[in-house]
Amino acid sequence: MASQRAAGAISSPSQAAQSLVAPPLARRMACWAYEGVLLFAVVFVAGWLFSALGQVRDAMDARRPLLQAFLFVVFGIYFAWFWSKGQTLAMKTWKIRVVDASGRRLSQGRALLRYACGWLWFLPPLAVLAFARVTPPHAALGVGAWVVFWALLSRLHPQRQFWHDALAGTRLVSAQV
Repeated sequence: MASQRAAGAISSPSQAAQSLVAPPLARRMACWAYEGVLLFAVVFVAGWLFSALGQVRDAMDARRPLLQAFLFVVFGIYFAWFWSKGQTLAMKTWKIRVVDASGRRLSQGRALLRYACGWLWFLPPLAVLAFARVTPPHAALGVGAWVVFWALLSRLHPQRQFWHDALAGTRLVSAQV
């Protein structure tokens, strides 16, 4: 019995329904913001590694798109690794887990799919801003407005999950204490 609990097994349908409820939106967004703070360290180390190995001496180096692609891959590895284990550090702090639609741990493939779908938080406004001539503060405001809009759209989901989770077949749930 204890081994079933440790493995995350769910014993009854009512327990299953209760355990797969999304945490409150405010807690999920606090976790999201904290994840951004922690990603600063990931960006710092990855950027340093890229710059040191590539002997980049100028911030406007022609290899900047290569750095961005490198960071995209590093983020993918970071999230796929932690999500396939159930939680990132920010998710542990805010007592949130990511699971598949059945409540099981994510496979690495499902975690990568979630990562790709997660870019819906940023790609739509960035695509629009790529063709608009706006100042950086206006661009930040546009991206911020989209993030708020995308988060509030979770209110329209039947289980109040984020839509990128619905697309990826994943869900955020409260972690058992």
